[in-house]
Amino acid sequence: MRIATANAFDSGIDSLVRRQAELADMQDKMTSGKRVAKASDDPAAAARAERALASIGRTETSQRAVEASKVVMTQTESSLGAAGDILQRARELMVSAGNATYTDAERASIAGELRTLREQLFTIANQSDGAGTYLFGGQGATQKPFVDAPGGVQFAATGGQTRTEAGTNLPLTTDGQAAWLSARTGNGVFVTSAGAGVTGATIDSGRVANPGALTGSAYSLNFTVSGGVTTYAVLKGGLPTAVTAAPYVSGQAIVVDGMSFAISGAPASGDQFQLTPSTPSLSVFATLDKAITGLQTTGRTGSQIAQATAENLRDVDSVMGTLQTARAAAGEVLNRIENETGRLDDSKLASQTERSNAEDVDMVHAISEFQNKQSGYDAALKSYAMVQRLSLFQYVNG
Repeated sequence: MRIATANAFDSGIDSLVRRQAELADMQDKMTSGKRVAKASDDPAAAARAERALASIGRTETSQRAVEASKVVMTQTESSLGAAGDILQRARELMVSAGNATYTDAERASIAGELRTLREQLFTIANQSDGAGTYLFGGQGATQKPFVDAPGGVQFAATGGQTRTEAGTNLPLTTDGQAAWLSARTGNGVFVTSAGAGVTGATIDSGRVANPGALTGSAYSLNFTVSGGVTTYAVLKGGLPTAVTAAPYVSGQAIVVDGMSFAISGAPASGDQFQLTPSTPSLSVFATLDKAITGLQTTGRTGSQIAQATAENLRDVDSVMGTLQTARAAAGEVLNRIENETGRLDDSKLASQTERSNAEDVDMVHAISEFQNKQSGYDAALKSYAMVQRLSLFQYVNG
């Protein structure tokens, strides 16, 4: 079979074009650093790279959520720390107000300072995170979460927390109701209080003597003074108990169904003291309001002042403890955020490595292959040049 010279020329040109295209393709891969520029280059590798890219996107979304939580929790922890300092100052003022040498005017002055501290705390409770929401807004609200109503400060938002996606599950707000309005009353188990009109005796905060004997009922102690002898009767839920005429000794511990407490001073006939179950309903603001009202009341006896001071200190310690617990929770979240940040960084790096392994070019191998293709292309050029001379005209001219 005879092969025409034109066929040899065409074959040479086809080889040159193919080699030139291969060389250009290798140059593109080396320039971009990508072995897989489109799915047709390597479908399996392209699928791996796409999965890795999706994983990177999810991780970056989680990282933004974690960063948002970090900003909010840092602000929350700082705000609760400031609130604790303010309450500590309020406590110091309450202690000083219990000084028996202070006049009513001096106590009224202390009440004015407590009112200023209350306003500062109210501002902190309604603090914004700078992004249109509130640190203590619970599950979110378009308005400030706390309202200073005539009956006391109310929580106008919804309790709970808003959180990041399930993968990180970090808080973006704090439950303001739990932090500011839900401390436990009394000593945490029961509340001791003096009845209206008690002027010559006080009752301490008490303690639990026997947890197994607690009933959760309300009790009252009614005092009777007859012939210079003071006795008391214990009522449970308003009904008489076996204790009907127990002798009273000032400062001596009294135990009622697992609750131990002491009454000091000289109760008058008809004086009454109450023991009620503790509830998680003590508000930071109600505590200060009660202290302010008491300090503005004139003509109180020494026992009344001592009783009010003891109750105020008990209550402020309770609300401080609740705020401290909320602050500790914010600190714990910040620790979790550090761990979560490290985990997400590792996850992102692993996905980036997987994507790189799937689609990036091995530069050492690419340079070697490029040199081989370039040598092949040069050889094809020389071969074509030799074939081009094999024509009848070249023969005649030669």
